[in-house]
Amino acid sequence: MKKKKVAVPLVCHGHSRPVVDLFYSPITPDGFFLISASKDSTPMLRNGETGDWIGTFEGHKGAVWSSCLDTKALRAASASADFSAKLWDALTGDELYSFDHKHIVRACAFSEDTHHLLTGGVEKILRIFDLNRLDADPRGVDNSPGSIRTVSWLHDDQIILSSCTDTNGVRLWDLRSGKTVQTLETKSPVTSVEVSCDGRYITTADGSTVKFWDSNHFGLVKSYNMPCNVESASLEPKNGNKFIAGGEDMWVRVFDFHTGEELGCNKGHHGPVHCVRFAPAGESYASGSEDGTIRIWQTSPVIREESEPVPGNAPNPKVKAVADEVYRKLQTLQVGKEGNTPERG
Repeated sequence: MKKKKVAVPLVCHGHSRPVVDLFYSPITPDGFFLISASKDSTPMLRNGETGDWIGTFEGHKGAVWSSCLDTKALRAASASADFSAKLWDALTGDELYSFDHKHIVRACAFSEDTHHLLTGGVEKILRIFDLNRLDADPRGVDNSPGSIRTVSWLHDDQIILSSCTDTNGVRLWDLRSGKTVQTLETKSPVTSVEVSCDGRYITTADGSTVKFWDSNHFGLVKSYNMPCNVESASLEPKNGNKFIAGGEDMWVRVFDFHTGEELGCNKGHHGPVHCVRFAPAGESYASGSEDGTIRIWQTSPVIREESEPVPGNAPNPKVKAVADEVYRKLQTLQVGKEGNTPERG
């Protein structure tokens, strides 16, 4: 009987509880980076190409629901169930500031100009912190109809996108007026919002549907029904010709953007997939799961026999050579406490 061919991911261990959010930095002179949020309270920074662990940000006392990097990957931010959002030095791992909230913080995002940090959570308030004046009171927008699940910036930081845990749709807030100017209507609460790298599309996941919206006129461009309830979706950034989605069936699927045809199905996670994101150049994409692992999949996948073992972060000498070079460049980027290094396997 012919053996089935399957895609080979890089498997990134280290988190002890579910991975609930992933964020890739843009490409920087030192490469690009991947930060993950987990219910284990410790965001982790990795090399975006190889998945190799760089460091762990330690300080939260509750689940971390969201994490992100600024455009130069010099600072990180995290949103936590411990009623705080934290700002970190991504080079040293030092905590730069802790922004206190009155309830669980579910989402955070740096503005494109990196001068502001946006947060949202169970309080139903969008807060904008001035990172040039860390001790200043934040600007608040407090008309959200429900507990905030996701936040994003749009149009040169003039528009904010937010979705709610228990309310359908995505709301667009004009910062000049502080009011909602548009709602992207969906039939279920939106669990994932992504603005494409070129700024043309907004990708959303709600229920068992992935939708693409025009980010200038906010009209619905495409809507596709998925095989199961999906929690996250991401559009390929280079050509925009495919997208990925992951959800409750534990699989990461690849679809044609223009037709919705399923192009591939990646199996390997042992729990629901909570987050998927394409790398900034589109050559790979990452998925985070209830099983506590991150898997990095090649857009043009490496193929193996189904009976062969799945490799860890360094599956061949070529990848290891790349990782070694990255380590040499990033010697000063080691984060976390000495002697508390998670497994890199």
